[in-house]
Amino acid sequence: MKKIFTLIALSVIALLPSCTARFEEYNHNPDEATPDQMDFDNLSTGAYFAQMQRGVFCIGENLGGRYQETQALEGDLFASYFAAITSWGYAPSNNDHYALYYGWYDKPFNDAYEKIMQPWKSVYDATDEFSPARAMATVIKVFAMQRITDMYGPIPYSKFGTAVQVEYDSQESIYNQMFEEIADAIDVLTEYATNNSAAYLADYDNIYSGNVVRWIKFANTVRLRMAMRISNVNEAKAKTEIEAAIGNTYGLMASKDDDAAVHQSARLTFRHPLWEIGTSWDDEHMSATMDCYLNGYGDPRIAAYFQPAVSTGLYKGVRNGISNVNKNNYLNNSSRPNFVQGSDMHWMYAAEAYFLMAEAKLRFDIGDLSAQEYYEAGIAASFASAGVTGADAYISNSTALPLSSYTDPYNNRSTDVSSMLSLLPVAWDDAADDNTKLERIMIQKWIALYPDGQEAWSEMRRTGYPGWVRINSYSAQSEVASGEMISRLKFPSTEYDNNSANTQAAVTLLGGNDSAGTRLWWDVKR
Repeated sequence: MKKIFTLIALSVIALLPSCTARFEEYNHNPDEATPDQMDFDNLSTGAYFAQMQRGVFCIGENLGGRYQETQALEGDLFASYFAAITSWGYAPSNNDHYALYYGWYDKPFNDAYEKIMQPWKSVYDATDEFSPARAMATVIKVFAMQRITDMYGPIPYSKFGTAVQVEYDSQESIYNQMFEEIADAIDVLTEYATNNSAAYLADYDNIYSGNVVRWIKFANTVRLRMAMRISNVNEAKAKTEIEAAIGNTYGLMASKDDDAAVHQSARLTFRHPLWEIGTSWDDEHMSATMDCYLNGYGDPRIAAYFQPAVSTGLYKGVRNGISNVNKNNYLNNSSRPNFVQGSDMHWMYAAEAYFLMAEAKLRFDIGDLSAQEYYEAGIAASFASAGVTGADAYISNSTALPLSSYTDPYNNRSTDVSSMLSLLPVAWDDAADDNTKLERIMIQKWIALYPDGQEAWSEMRRTGYPGWVRINSYSAQSEVASGEMISRLKFPSTEYDNNSANTQAAVTLLGGNDSAGTRLWWDVKR
């Protein structure tokens, strides 16, 4: 026995150097990437970059409901792109009636910090100020968080990641910081593109497959969008940022090839949430406002945007804010959104750049083309992105008007909406006053922004155009004046629970009550 124990002891001693040399291998979780592996092929940044792309408009397996709570039940309803045709038992009076339901209006805020800010911080911490990865992630951050501040107003931004309970920033200071961030990101990406033709983060980029020039064009267009958003409250700053956006070497988004979208591919598949919401679940269908504009103009994009109603073969919309709406009444009598399960998730269309420039030319005389030329180019670009023909005839139509009477597709009851809508023909009228010219631009911009109701809602609040069919009844809520458009989402109940002092302080930054009727910093023209 002594000999056996001696042999065992000698064997263990002989193995000790080998075990010590392989200590890290034996003590590493086999299901977790090592730091060296994370650095290989930009995995340490690319994985977070891809996560951010999936979080701007929430997409992924079984996430249709999350998209609905963060987009479809918020901006998509408020812009009157869609109307709810179902009643939720737990929220019979809800966002479609301007009676905000806390279980929904919490979600855009909370998701933004989990799906955008946190992965951005991870990219930031793993890179330096000259990193294209940090720059591309920052472009997404600014694009996504502008949407969030335009929903709520003040939000935690500059001090994110510094404490558990974070102070809010005023919306003006948030915009100022976002302008600095996107300017720095554009500079880094421009430097890269000037000296490199290779794709960057291509294996993780589901938008442009690593095409840095297209990322720059997208970033410039986002910068232009932001500049026009503040143009009624800080004209000088807006002009400076417009000039910077269009003065960059690579310019703005210009064609369908520049459209920003999360593309379906072998590495990323998802069910398009608007297919789930509008076709599979039949929760939201075409709105009455869409019905009046698209049918009135005879707009060829109607077939790209919506499906004909099953019962009639016509394109029909539902009025927002119907009390105790019965889904069976509208299920087959109204139009579903025209998306299939495998549709891409669009972020921004090139057409928007032209409409932004049309306004910049009209108001500030900035740009090489005339306001009319930018306007007509925007319509043509929208037709191209929608995959429809007939833009020239549409642009020149000086007689067709939006419908002045809306007919309910279930009970055939007609409502005079002539005082609610913008009743202008498509054709440009150079003799019109500037307000009428702006209204005409905004009608076509509203149509072209579809299906991004969040951006359309922001522009409707900023400019007051175009007119929309008012919700059926204002009786379900007490915070928005009758006939007015909802102005914002209230601060999340989770923030009052977990970040109470800072949230209470944020109410003072609003300049009004924490209500759906309090206007944001840039919302001064309506």
